[in-house]
Amino acid sequence: MRLTKHEHAALVLVESGHSLVIDPGSFTSPLDDLTNLAGVVITHEHADHWTPEHLARLQKAHPSVPIYGPEGVRDAAAGFDVTVVSPGDTLDLGPFHLEFFGGKHAVIHSSIPVVDNVGVLVNDAVYYPGDSYAVPKHKKIALLAAPVGAPWLKIGEVIDYVLDVKPERVFATHDMTLSVAGKQMGDARLTWAVEQNGGSFIDLEPGDSVEV
Repeated sequence: MRLTKHEHAALVLVESGHSLVIDPGSFTSPLDDLTNLAGVVITHEHADHWTPEHLARLQKAHPSVPIYGPEGVRDAAAGFDVTVVSPGDTLDLGPFHLEFFGGKHAVIHSSIPVVDNVGVLVNDAVYYPGDSYAVPKHKKIALLAAPVGAPWLKIGEVIDYVLDVKPERVFATHDMTLSVAGKQMGDARLTWAVEQNGGSFIDLEPGDSVEV
């Protein structure tokens, strides 16, 4: 399976000639040239993780593509047919096996409502928690997409999160709010954290890919 990082929180996975899109949001360039799009997963309703424009563009190019997300996404994307997924659910989309974890977005501030959020594990190998620190319990994670820059995020919490998940490899995502220097600092912290359990850090820029 090949994973390609796109701007901010967007990921594209390719397996056996099929594609899976996760979180194409407001900081993400249009995702074109996708082959046999099996599905779109949106972890939560915030605009940096989905936009109507992205969904409309993907549906125009792939008219039958299904969209999955928690209840908050279904309500926010009322003009689209969103199938609700919840923590504990599993789903098979062509060559992709998906399992969902978590349930709620990390707290930003007491004045801001906490929305639904699901983390997604793909083919028992790649895990992306969305905007949360949800741990896929009892799972050995080959590759973790770790959020590194956000209003809800403190780098010490991310370090603890990577230490808790113990992935074999990790890369930084959710990073478009950071300066170059800020991202470099976050990458260095992720590197330290993953190495504590024998793992390694992968430096991925938008458009870069890695085999899993």
